[in-house]
Amino acid sequence: MSGKIRAVLVGCGGISRAWLAPAVKMKDLEIVGLADLRRASAEKAAGEFGLGKAQIGSDYRRMLKDVKPDAVFVCTLPESHYEITIEALKHGCHVLGEKPLADTMDRARRMVDAAAKAGKIFSVIQNRRYYSGIRAAQRFLAAGKIGDITTLTSDFYIGAHFGGFRDEMKNVLLLDMAIHTFDTARYLSGADPLSVYCHEWNPAGSWYKHGASAIATFEMTGGRVYSYRGSWCSEGLPTTWAGSWRIVATGGTAVWDGEDKFQAQRVTGRAGFIRKTRDLAISFPLPDPARDGHAGLIRDFLQAIRTGRRPLTDCADNIKSLAMVFGAIESARTRKPVRTE
Repeated sequence: MSGKIRAVLVGCGGISRAWLAPAVKMKDLEIVGLADLRRASAEKAAGEFGLGKAQIGSDYRRMLKDVKPDAVFVCTLPESHYEITIEALKHGCHVLGEKPLADTMDRARRMVDAAAKAGKIFSVIQNRRYYSGIRAAQRFLAAGKIGDITTLTSDFYIGAHFGGFRDEMKNVLLLDMAIHTFDTARYLSGADPLSVYCHEWNPAGSWYKHGASAIATFEMTGGRVYSYRGSWCSEGLPTTWAGSWRIVATGGTAVWDGEDKFQAQRVTGRAGFIRKTRDLAISFPLPDPARDGHAGLIRDFLQAIRTGRRPLTDCADNIKSLAMVFGAIESARTRKPVRTE
């Protein structure tokens, strides 16, 4: 595809700003339409980002017919991801959707199938994979410098006072946030989920109506085990938004704070009760706003459209991270282990 890729953004709420801020700076991308059920929200976004030439409306279906974009950005609530994605694919558009991929596994599978049949790129905003820190950590681990990964543990503890719909949302931690951490576990380990056992609860003092804390243990491919602990209502000493990590391998261990503090030791001794180790160095590149996070993911999506290759967060891969979320929710509901394959 030559020339600019023309995109319509559907859903102009707060999260759309994280998309539009980098998107309007990309010379090979043109936002040609902004749609929202509240037309005023689309008008506000157009004014904020200098998109006076973009079509504004509340009916995204009509906009797809009128504008005929190359791609659709889906920034709406999870319940509407399925409908908008299927409609966009029917119009011959590539799709980049907000996480989670869908609000049910059945809908997610149908969306993945529809994209494959349409021959279109359908990717998910799993923006953590595009931060320089996580990429540096993943490269270090993939190089085998501490051996083969056997065990991963992560902690996510942040006391987030969102207000609004999240305060009433069921499975608020698992459904709204854990997808990021689960996907990071897959990315760091190169492993996929097989089964999960999860306990979810709402601690005393929680300002959420439903379960805001959870502990989950996943069996992963390659004999690996991943353990998750998290809370949306833990105040004081917060982790980073990417969580804090310990990765145990056959020849050593790495500890990562989710940002730029990464320590690793490799076993060097061959005898003794506690074997000797040596510290391993790792370099973290400086953050690059033009390539990290949403900016990097959108660029990768555009490049995939031009080349036909699958992006890092392609739907056929990301659905495995979604399976971890819904597997954990089902396990918490039934209090039994659940298969996630």
